[in-house]
Amino acid sequence: MNSAKPFFIGGEQRKTDVLSSIKNPFDGKEVAHIHLAEPADINEAIQSAVGSFKVTSQYSGFERSQILSSIARSIQVRKEEFAQLITAEAGKPIKLSRAEVDRAIATFEIAAEESKRVVGEVLPLDITAITKGKQGIVQRFPIGVIACISPFNFPLNLVAHKIAPAIASGNTFVLKPPPQTPLTSLLLAECLLESGLDKRTVNVIPCSNEDTEILVTDERIAMLSFTGSAKVGWMLKQKAGKKKVVLELGGNAAVIVDKSADIDLAAVRCVLGGFGYAGQVCIKVQRILLHKEIEQQFTEKFLVAVAKIKSGNPKDEDVLVGPMISETEAVRVESWVNEAVQHGAKVLGGGKRNGVFYEPTVLTNVNQSMRVCSEEIFGPVVTLQSFSSIEEAVAEVNRSRYGLQAGIFSNEFNNIQFAYKHLNVGGVIVNDYPTFRVDNMPYGGVKDSGFGREGIKYAMQEMTEPKLMVY
Repeated sequence: MNSAKPFFIGGEQRKTDVLSSIKNPFDGKEVAHIHLAEPADINEAIQSAVGSFKVTSQYSGFERSQILSSIARSIQVRKEEFAQLITAEAGKPIKLSRAEVDRAIATFEIAAEESKRVVGEVLPLDITAITKGKQGIVQRFPIGVIACISPFNFPLNLVAHKIAPAIASGNTFVLKPPPQTPLTSLLLAECLLESGLDKRTVNVIPCSNEDTEILVTDERIAMLSFTGSAKVGWMLKQKAGKKKVVLELGGNAAVIVDKSADIDLAAVRCVLGGFGYAGQVCIKVQRILLHKEIEQQFTEKFLVAVAKIKSGNPKDEDVLVGPMISETEAVRVESWVNEAVQHGAKVLGGGKRNGVFYEPTVLTNVNQSMRVCSEEIFGPVVTLQSFSSIEEAVAEVNRSRYGLQAGIFSNEFNNIQFAYKHLNVGGVIVNDYPTFRVDNMPYGGVKDSGFGREGIKYAMQEMTEPKLMVY
């Protein structure tokens, strides 16, 4: 098919005989065809990145900053094109797509600044009688080729969070975009090629999940950066061998609403955090724990706000909940909710599926034996539970096998401090939802939510190694 989108190896467009059709989740219409890379192409992409590392590892901080700033400007120029493409291939509501593009621009701008701040330290080593006159210098050096595997739900900014720190730290990369939303990555490749970056670094290779294993096992890859499901992430880690691995694997984020909280604020933010983009966000609000004294008040306000949510065509400026990425995923969410109801859960709102759409759904009478509580729902479903003390609430949050982020709404300082000290998660968000993320903050989790951190400075630390010189 002549109109099919090519992929990129060493900055050059490539085509194969293997095609994939990208369809709009909302109406099932074809958005585009793309060419898929085959094993020989993947090997060539890795070799291109290996060759490019000899150049990128010698870039000055100024050169890296200039390249990253240029990428940010290119995305800005094509902002609406990116937003419309994200909505078309991911089904993300357009206002959220535009917000994602803004975040991606900021991510590259932050990387442009951080590329100037790859700092080290001087160590006094004359701390014993026989080391008089000795000093040490520690600097951080890039490690090589980063294999980047990203998910469908943020097809621009989550890609940016892998390749921006790679460029900022002098590394090269091979990007395997998500099979559902590869077009955004291919458009980004055009911006990369305009930036002055050594073109051999631009390796964007949509391919089958089976062929992706080459990236994971190849010894020329220095590090695997993966964002996706826990099941896939831990499997890839087992196959990764000796290379560095960073995993961001999602969770089932909880919010504690204390009796001292601003109930109106908590209700509004939890609606947005629980149902925006049909809940297809790894730090979306999934479990809300309510102090018994405010449980009824919060629930009433929350249900009123949920009833006002607009669902439908993601191109509509007022839509918050669009389609799920596929009908298969909508059916999965439906089955989990039905299973919970069969075991005693009560539906306070929603609970029905219409094709690829699943209604914003609120459940109560739930427990950890139900998948709607214990697993990552990744859909527009929120559960409500009650607690009597902050200790009880924190213990309930920590019962999860995930630990990405959690939120607490409270105006009681001691309770906030207790939650921060005892919640077993990567981040605690105070008086806001756990869906909060700014692109310079350390981002990642513990337990089955993975390990390592994203956020430009922190990702750069993962992508570099300290080296000591003694003199």
